[in-house]
Amino acid sequence: MAVPTMINTWQMVEPGKLEKTQIPVPELADGEVLVEVAGCGVCHTDVGYFYDGVPTVQKPPLTLGHEISGVVVKAGKDFENLVGKEVIIPAVMPCNNCDICASGRGNRCLKQKMPGNSLGIYGGFSSHIPVPAADLTVVEDRGDFELKMLSVVADAVTSPYQAAMKAEVKEGDLCIVTGATGGIGVYMTQICSVLGAKEVIAIARNQEKLDRSLNFGATKAISTQDKTNKEVVAEFKAYCKEKKLPTAGWKIFECTGSKAGQEIALDMLSFVGRMMVVGYGMQKVDYMLSKLMAFDAEIMGTWGCLPKYYKDVMDYVLAGKIQVKPFVEYRPMSQILQAFEDAHSGKLTQRIVLVPDFE
Repeated sequence: MAVPTMINTWQMVEPGKLEKTQIPVPELADGEVLVEVAGCGVCHTDVGYFYDGVPTVQKPPLTLGHEISGVVVKAGKDFENLVGKEVIIPAVMPCNNCDICASGRGNRCLKQKMPGNSLGIYGGFSSHIPVPAADLTVVEDRGDFELKMLSVVADAVTSPYQAAMKAEVKEGDLCIVTGATGGIGVYMTQICSVLGAKEVIAIARNQEKLDRSLNFGATKAISTQDKTNKEVVAEFKAYCKEKKLPTAGWKIFECTGSKAGQEIALDMLSFVGRMMVVGYGMQKVDYMLSKLMAFDAEIMGTWGCLPKYYKDVMDYVLAGKIQVKPFVEYRPMSQILQAFEDAHSGKLTQRIVLVPDFE
């Protein structure tokens, strides 16, 4: 397979500014491989880095992009067998050699490598990317899925799966997803359903997108458009009364990262409930912590996904139990700035996957 001497890339030279450039292919260390990028998804996190001043570990210039699929074209020592293999690159790759990793929480390893953030200058909006090889997910048989489509498995699908694992979603559970129509929310509803949740209530603004969620895991949709939080909670309680469901013990997945979404999730948290903070935002919210004591409730954060879960997620996707195709659109990577602008607008109904077109 062709091994280039230079990597074509779209660098963020500073927040809000992109530059098409070339960087040398580095000498691969033992345990590293060079992947030719098939596709890279545009994530809300990328938009946060680019427009909103969310800091990256590696300071600009760097290339963004962490939802990556591709083909290994070169390998360092001990991983030569991966050359020619189709792979998905985990959005966060732990060091596998620290106390946090040993505790089973490697998804939040402080030495982790995240393309487009903490993998030096390297990210997915490129022709190629050098990455650690140990936690790559090899795609053995993708059926009729295009490899570029599977890029969204990294982060968009696996991060909500990690949230579900941490929340211990199981058969018969009662779940709520705020931001259920967003880039992560559309998979959060499906994952809760796949894992056996009895109820999955989708909460968001757009009624058309909410109606769609009923075909992808949600059992009830509640629009927040022109409603107060009190009215949203009242609609939820009315549904519980109609279906003879308890209002206690729900598992809430807050996927918006917005102040409004977080406030709704907090208002819905009740006795022996559990709230998972899945979406990221920079706004602050007020909450009376003593409610957690009174409710015997929990609020937990969740970050990325352990690489060990990628195989399970891939199996669900390839089996059609988690639907990806309705939520993905392709664009050439040369349209990256417009893609960022469209993603930042919040009006997209599909996640953009950028496909390298540097030739």
